[in-house]
Amino acid sequence: MKTPASWRPCPNGDRMPAERSAARQRQTKETDVSVRLNLDGGGAIEVSTGVPFLDHLLRALAVHALLDLEVRARGDLEVDAHHTVEDVAILLGESLAEALGDRSGIARFGDAIVPLDESRATVAVDCGGRGYAMIDLPLRGVTIGSLPATMVPHFLETFALRGGVTLHVVASGRDDHHLAEATFKALARALRQACAVDPALRGKSASTK
Repeated sequence: MKTPASWRPCPNGDRMPAERSAARQRQTKETDVSVRLNLDGGGAIEVSTGVPFLDHLLRALAVHALLDLEVRARGDLEVDAHHTVEDVAILLGESLAEALGDRSGIARFGDAIVPLDESRATVAVDCGGRGYAMIDLPLRGVTIGSLPATMVPHFLETFALRGGVTLHVVASGRDDHHLAEATFKALARALRQACAVDPALRGKSASTK
């Protein structure tokens, strides 16, 4: 997959982005993780991390953001899921940053509110390159399936910092599964807006700097 380092001319004189995709790999003594990402895909997904609920969240992210996403991970799950989840978040954030390139021409901001039964998640993002996270996600349990509940906000924070995304999450509800899933779906919808190419910008950055 190619990194979108520049924009290419169109016949009408406008500019359109080069292929917005990335492929990254990370190997440590604890994990072996690879991620392939295409921002302009259609929701094609191949995900296998060894943590089923994380797989579920990543599939929701890809489907609702219309990403093509491949994630392969092997980690020291005999210890716990921490290293695997964290390294997937690192690579997913870095892949997003690589695929966005210099971020010129994108809408930059996005937000979404997603309900799921009794739960509701509100997510706002700025994909301008500044990594920051404010997460208000009132999970109550110790685990969601085999995924430690504390790893859900940690995943989001790590993804935001590595991806150069300012991320704000506010959620409410009673069921941890619903809370986490609604949050990832809302993140997906917000990213879909923010990463979309805005023709009005004609390849320029949505910034006063």
